[in-house]
Amino acid sequence: MSDDNETLPASDEVGPEIFPDLDSGAPAATAEPAGSAGTTGSGRNIDAMFNVGLQVQVILGRSRMPIAQLLKLTRGSVIELDKKIGEPVEVMINDRLVARGDLVKLAEDRLGVSLTEIVKDYVPGE
Repeated sequence: MSDDNETLPASDEVGPEIFPDLDSGAPAATAEPAGSAGTTGSGRNIDAMFNVGLQVQVILGRSRMPIAQLLKLTRGSVIELDKKIGEPVEVMINDRLVARGDLVKLAEDRLGVSLTEIVKDYVPGE
């Protein structure tokens, strides 16, 4: 700690500036059951979740190789994958398999995935 004689403001002096909703009379946010709409009044609760970024990956295939072979890879090297042309690709969100689909060609030589299967979570005992 420093020897400066700094004083902290009283708690009633900090609250309204840092937390403007505390004195606004707005109802406090409460957790809602999973099946509910997820909004209160202005819909702010669920809207905040819509801006959360997720990592989405499309897995074309996998390959295993020894480190020695990996170190020999150069520009133009071909890595053989475990999938064949026409087999569905896997769609992963935050490292979790959520769907499978087929590759499709989009405009301007771009690729996309047409979802063909949504993967359900495994629930033990069912």
